[in-house]
Amino acid sequence: MKPIIPILLTTTLLAGCKAQPVATTSEVTGIACAPGGAANFAPDCGLDRMPTARGTVLVLRHPDGGFRRLLASKDGLVAADGAEPAKVTKLDKGMIEVALGTNRYRLPATLGARP
Repeated sequence: MKPIIPILLTTTLLAGCKAQPVATTSEVTGIACAPGGAANFAPDCGLDRMPTARGTVLVLRHPDGGFRRLLASKDGLVAADGAEPAKVTKLDKGMIEVALGTNRYRLPATLGARP
């Protein structure tokens, strides 16, 4: 007969570790990016948007599982993680290029704008 207490304890601990849902308003794939200093852009990144009291947090997901976070507010677009500042450059046709360290992303200029 196998002891039942370790199984019950494991089940109880796992039930207590349930992740709280995050209010993600959208998930977009096919974002043009050049992560890690890549020479060329490719539509390989994903994007999640999460509204907060300070603005919209944009989570840019890399194909290798890495990610970077930006905060889009009425004051502009800034890095929401780490000490590296976000450098934003306007491109043609309503697009911007955002550089965070060695990572670069091309995004619609209106992404994350607050009403």
